[in-house]
Amino acid sequence: MSVGSVGSVGDDVRAEQASPQKSLGTDAARKLATTTKSAPQMQEITSRWLLRMLPWVQVQGGTYRVNRRYTYAVGDGRVTFVQTGERVEVIPAELGELPPLRGYDDEHALRELAQRCSQRTFEPGDVIAEAGTRADRVYLLAHGKVERVGSGPYGDEAVIDVLADGGYFGDSCLLDGEATWEHTHRAATACVMLELTRADVLNLAERAGSLSAHLAGMAAIPQQRTNKYGEKAIDLSAGHRGEPVIPQTYVDYDPAPREYELSVAQTVLKVHTRVADLYNQPMNQTEQQLRLTVEALRERQEHELINNHEFGLLANCDYGQRITPHAGAPTPDDMDELLSRRRGNKLFLAHPKAIAAFGRECNRRGLVPESIDVAGHRIPTWRGVPIFPCSKIPISDTRTTSILCMRTGEAEQGVIGLHQTGIPDEIEPSMSVRFMGIDEQAIISYLVTAYYSAAILVPDALGVMENVEIGRWS
Repeated sequence: MSVGSVGSVGDDVRAEQASPQKSLGTDAARKLATTTKSAPQMQEITSRWLLRMLPWVQVQGGTYRVNRRYTYAVGDGRVTFVQTGERVEVIPAELGELPPLRGYDDEHALRELAQRCSQRTFEPGDVIAEAGTRADRVYLLAHGKVERVGSGPYGDEAVIDVLADGGYFGDSCLLDGEATWEHTHRAATACVMLELTRADVLNLAERAGSLSAHLAGMAAIPQQRTNKYGEKAIDLSAGHRGEPVIPQTYVDYDPAPREYELSVAQTVLKVHTRVADLYNQPMNQTEQQLRLTVEALRERQEHELINNHEFGLLANCDYGQRITPHAGAPTPDDMDELLSRRRGNKLFLAHPKAIAAFGRECNRRGLVPESIDVAGHRIPTWRGVPIFPCSKIPISDTRTTSILCMRTGEAEQGVIGLHQTGIPDEIEPSMSVRFMGIDEQAIISYLVTAYYSAAILVPDALGVMENVEIGRWS
């Protein structure tokens, strides 16, 4: 473009600016117009499927007690470690998670046992313990994956289970000197482990009378008559003829049942009186402030139901109901194993990225999961069980997450939500808004409160697939 043409364009612009305005401009017109407005929007709002699908049980008195049959079985736990550089140490109190040491609280003895644990490393494919050989030590898995290998129906090798960080095996040798390895344990990845020998434990027991007495008491537990769940057996007779003596029995109850107290989430909403008085058209400011506050509380409620250490589903799932994917990514085989752990499965709950990872595994095998309509939403299913998304399930720094599978309902001995309706100033079930007054700065305060909790009625009501890799694409 020539210099002359540039100058002519500039002259035209100046002439247009200098010409008088002949009509009202849009900016000025908007001053008198009534705009069409949306209600305040909020990105934090999610579908909250857990709150919608859980059956909620009314809790009078703020506490729900779960009564169960008395059990002699000692539950399995998960061991926690401390890492300093390349050195790994077990926290002494965490040794109490081992079944033979469950309930033992002598800090000095546990500290000495922790000091006697020696660190070992294994490469992928290394055999850690071979089936049929004598078991004389406990292995604590600090990092990595270990496969528990057995024999298939035709003598072929079969991976029975996969242990991950915090797992352990060989604890039976602490109570039985003749114990042997029932299965072969093999490192699936590079593993860092601690081992505690039976000889070290017995050596300490000779000097610590409390440990010796505890191990003797634990050794007597398997002699009790129990069913496969560890509950005290109910003596019955069936298939008999004639007039035999019918066994006498009774059902024993857990003497210390667990009680769930309703948890609380609260906030104080503040609204200036001038805003509440003058700026309520076309929308009520107080109502909109309250609506968004309630949404935030409900989001926090679902987060707590999953992640709270006291009653959250992830923390309270029985360790016997936890599995690890065999190959890292959630395959249809892993989902089948998670389903098989309980009867009457009602739903899966997974992070959206975990659902996408499962979809990739289905695509790789040429499978297309069916979907069902739930409240107008198309929800994917596996074996007819819906897989609901939940962004509250955490994703670790190593890009792993968890998938939950549960049976719900009080009548089904499943997972239930707990709340109390009919509380003062209630605006939603178990949620209240209370006027707290107006301060000297003319600010109105409202106390917004939600009460809730969750209970797992029997251990197999909830299962969790842990260490699910969501970043694998190959």
